[in-house]
Amino acid sequence: MSEATDHKAKMQRVKASVDRRIEAAKEERGILIVYTGAGKGKTTAALGMVMRCIGHGMKVAIVQFIKGAIDTAEQRALRDFGDLVTFLRLGEGYTWETQDRERDTTVARKAWGKAVECLQNPEYAMVVLDELNIAVQHDYIDVVDVLEAVRNRPVMQHVVITGRGAKPELLEAADLVSEMKMVKHPFRKGIKAQKGVEF
Repeated sequence: MSEATDHKAKMQRVKASVDRRIEAAKEERGILIVYTGAGKGKTTAALGMVMRCIGHGMKVAIVQFIKGAIDTAEQRALRDFGDLVTFLRLGEGYTWETQDRERDTTVARKAWGKAVECLQNPEYAMVVLDELNIAVQHDYIDVVDVLEAVRNRPVMQHVVITGRGAKPELLEAADLVSEMKMVKHPFRKGIKAQKGVEF
């Protein structure tokens, strides 16, 4: 058998397998997506999904739990989409900067209250809860409350949760989980954060 013939036969088997899975996928509902891990790109992946929703004319809410103290180019860019995007920067900075557990807890719980409002609003096709995993990891917000709010959201609403250290219960409940692994990072070489890359 020639290489070309072998390749074609292999691709036909792959196509048949994919076609069977497409045919079997009948359920239509909002999905829970978790981006976690120590590598860079979790928020970036979530914002890519936001752009996809906007391209379909779907309304999106973004609630930032930790990075709220930092002005972001993403928020400036997304303002141009008007009513399609609600962007709430509600954190006060990274926990190693604030160094005040009581204040961090208060701020995170206030942000969670706004997040719950978004999760109850059927106008939002997608709700991004950026860095929520960190707030849950530090026990500012109870994972049980997160799971309950996500379970009770509108049936077609997608939810994207980002941040390292996602709790096992959240990973179990999620429909899609991607773990970002750090292989190399310029900061480890003493390279400053760069416009368009980190912020």
